[in-house]
Amino acid sequence: MGNAHGPGYFPTILGVILVLLGLLSLLRAFWSDGDPVGAIAWKPLLAITGGTALFAFLLPRAGLPLALAVLILISAAISENFKFAWRPALALMALVAFCVIVFVELLGVPLPLVGSWFSGLV
Repeated sequence: MGNAHGPGYFPTILGVILVLLGLLSLLRAFWSDGDPVGAIAWKPLLAITGGTALFAFLLPRAGLPLALAVLILISAAISENFKFAWRPALALMALVAFCVIVFVELLGVPLPLVGSWFSGLV
C-alpha cells in the first residue's frame, strides 16, 4: 500500500479547505441581509483575467521575466493613477528580479527564464 502523504498531499488538503471556505462564504451571502451588489467593474475584471491568461500563454514562450512584466503592466494600467515613468519602471524591474530570485533560484520552481521564442538567441 502506498504512502498517503506524498508530494501532492498538502496542495490537495489546502485546495479542499479553500473550496469549503468558498462554499461557506457563498452560503453566508444568501443568509445575511445587506446591500445589493452594484454594477460589475468590467474593465478591471477583464484586465486581471486577461492578464493572467496572457501570463499563462507567455510563460513557456517568452519566459518568466517578460511574462511577469506584461502581467504587472496590464494590472497596473487599469488604475486611474497609472503613469509609466522611470520610478515605476525601476519598481517593475525590481519586482521581476525578486520573483526570479525567490521562485527560480531559492525555491527551485522549474519556470523558464527564456522561453521558446528566444531560446535560439541565447
